[in-house]
Amino acid sequence: MNVLIACEESQAVTKAFRNIGIKAFSCDLLPCSGGHPEWHFNYDVFKVIDEKGGTLQNGNSVYVDGWDLMIAHPPCTYLAVSGARWFYHPDDVALPPYKRRPHPKFPNRRKDQEDAVEFFLKLTEADIPRIIIENPIGVISSLYRKPDQIVQPFQFGDEATKTTCLWFEGTQKQNIKPLKYTEVVGKGERIIFTSGKSQPKWYSDALVKAKTAEERRTLRSKTFEGIANAMANQWGSI
Repeated sequence: MNVLIACEESQAVTKAFRNIGIKAFSCDLLPCSGGHPEWHFNYDVFKVIDEKGGTLQNGNSVYVDGWDLMIAHPPCTYLAVSGARWFYHPDDVALPPYKRRPHPKFPNRRKDQEDAVEFFLKLTEADIPRIIIENPIGVISSLYRKPDQIVQPFQFGDEATKTTCLWFEGTQKQNIKPLKYTEVVGKGERIIFTSGKSQPKWYSDALVKAKTAEERRTLRSKTFEGIANAMANQWGSI
């Protein structure tokens, strides 16, 4: 079985598949941080799909007869509802959306979102029989369709909340079954702000730890080990 984990520099899911003996490769425009450049394509995912492999980050080349399964984690910066406030000028919050000005710091954010949606949809059309695409709650549910499943890390042994939507695609998507919970635990600690709002502690810690916007995106997009293992164990035989 040949598995492509798209848009994954952390290699969390890739390593979960590798741990059970399945030939999986990660792919991302960023170099891998998971410690296995011999499993990582460090360039455009659609080139890897079209060429059925290519040159790995360590310089070696690998080609497959075809990809049997792709699990993709497209960037969510411009798709998630959590980023909606950055689309409009903060002084225009009381105005109807069509009268609001772009955010002064992110004047091109609407175009960035359109590009992100186009990238997501292109993944759904890849020439791979079984495709799973992961993203948080966001515009895809309204602009494309609702997800086939929504899961949380605490349903798979990690005490944390991170709402994760899953879309099943491909010509053989009927063979993809929703993930079965493996170990339901507590939802994890939350940080309460003076405003009364709260966020998961793991997420808050990531924001504090990150030194750049890129680091912040990487840390908050992490795949928890329990979900990664469930993906490998349950989808590794479809």
